[in-house]
Amino acid sequence: MAKLVLIRHGQSEWNLSNQFTGWVDVDLSEKGVEQAKNAGKLIKAQGIEFDYAFTSVLTRAIKTLHYALEESDQLWIPEVKSWRLNERHYGALQGQNKAKAAEKWGDEQVHIWRRSYDVLPPLLDADAEGSAAKDRRYANLDPRMIPGGENLKVTLERVIPFWEDQIAPKLLDGKNVIIAAHGNSLRALSKYIEQISDDDIMDLEMATGEPVVYDFDNKLNVLGKEKLGK
Repeated sequence: MAKLVLIRHGQSEWNLSNQFTGWVDVDLSEKGVEQAKNAGKLIKAQGIEFDYAFTSVLTRAIKTLHYALEESDQLWIPEVKSWRLNERHYGALQGQNKAKAAEKWGDEQVHIWRRSYDVLPPLLDADAEGSAAKDRRYANLDPRMIPGGENLKVTLERVIPFWEDQIAPKLLDGKNVIIAAHGNSLRALSKYIEQISDDDIMDLEMATGEPVVYDFDNKLNVLGKEKLGK
C-alpha cells in the first residue's frame, strides 16, 4: 500500500494581498513559512516516510516542500521539479487585485473565470510584460506549450501526463510520494485520482499548508483520504 501526500503551498505574499498569482513567481509570506513548517511537523507526527518528492518550478511551492521535508527530517529524498505542476495560469488577470477585478468586470464574470471548469480567463499575450515566454525556466519548452491563460480543464490536461509518466509508476511500485504544488494543479490531480465530476470539482478547496494523505491499493484505487491537522 502506497501513500501520496499533497500540500498546497503555504500562504504567499499575493495570497495575502488578494492578487491573482498563477505563474508569477511569488514568495511565501511569513505565515506561509509557518504553515509549511507545520505541515512537516504533522507529517513527522504521523510517521510518514517518503521515497520521492515532486514540486513545481515556482518558489512558493519549492520552499513549501523544503520546509515540510526539513521539519520531517526528510530533506535528503530525491526531488523532481516540473512546470506541469505549476499553478493554473490566470492569463491577463495575473497581478490584479481580485476585488478590483470584480469592480472592473463584475462579480459574476470574475467568479466564472475563477471557478468554472472550462471557461478561460482573458489571455496574456506572449509579448506582454510578465509573460512566461520570457522566463528562462521555460526556455526549453516548445513556445506552443506555454499558455496565455488556463482553466481547470486545461490545467488537468497538462498535469495528468506528468502523473502518468512520473508519479503513478512510483506509487504502483509501493513507494510513498509527496507533492507540494498549487491550489488548482492539486485540485486537478484530486479530480483525476478521485474521479470527481466536472460539477463537483468546483466545490473542492485546497487549504494552504494542509497535508492531504491518500492511501492506495496496488491498482491505485483510493483506500482512504485524510487531512492532517483537522
